[in-house]
Amino acid sequence: MSNRSEEPFIALNCAAIPKDLIESELFGHVKGAFTGASTDRKGAAELADGGTLFLDELCEMELDLQTKLLRFIQTGTFQKVGSSKLSRVDVRFVCATNKDPWQEVQKGRFREDLYYRLYVIPLHLPPLRERGDDIIEIGYSLLGFMSIEENKAFNKFSPEVLRRFLAYPWPGNVRQLQNVIRNIVVLNQGEEVSLEMLPSPLDSVEVAEHSESTVTNFLTPLTEEDEDEIVPLSLIERRVIERAIKLCDGSIPAAANKLDVSASTIYRKIERWEKGRG
Repeated sequence: MSNRSEEPFIALNCAAIPKDLIESELFGHVKGAFTGASTDRKGAAELADGGTLFLDELCEMELDLQTKLLRFIQTGTFQKVGSSKLSRVDVRFVCATNKDPWQEVQKGRFREDLYYRLYVIPLHLPPLRERGDDIIEIGYSLLGFMSIEENKAFNKFSPEVLRRFLAYPWPGNVRQLQNVIRNIVVLNQGEEVSLEMLPSPLDSVEVAEHSESTVTNFLTPLTEEDEDEIVPLSLIERRVIERAIKLCDGSIPAAANKLDVSASTIYRKIERWEKGRG
């Protein structure tokens, strides 16, 4: 366990705070620093002293504040808004963003020196639609938690609901899954979640249509090729997988479900293709 595990964990969402207030939220302010600042106030940096400061949606931070953040990371010191006094803290930084930070650097929206300062142990978390069967595990975890919280008896999803979860692209990511399950638990009763309980847009015909595709659909174009042509098996496999993904509107979990393989298998193959290994 980390020696900071018992220390404060302070989270700050850089996208949820108005840009004229975020510096105060991060570093704090002194009395009279601006209109409404009637008392001294600690910021996230000071509250996290000895522990961890989590900066979510970091790429939404303005460039001028990025400069101050870089100085804070390098020196461990900062100034509260309205103060000339330096404060020193000891924090571990964890940052997250739903954008590609290097692309933001290239577009001039993120400081390159800050990017390299933070690029120590990068972790890439794929969006929910690319997590394969993880969707089901996360769904069950949320269902159990919310059922207890709302004093309900839900403990399982019907097979049809699970297929719908795998087929849907989840543009809102895990937050959308949370809201969907919260809606189900709050508005319904029972032990099993059925299709009739799904809120929009998961109850739409468009989602259900994914299940109409079969492996036959994926193979049809391959059978129309020149009979005299000998195609490598690896190429046939790639074409089948690519067509399955296309017919499932880009959903790899849905394509994997129709091809009766795990989504992780398809991800590994795509990675090999991108690296030119066949």
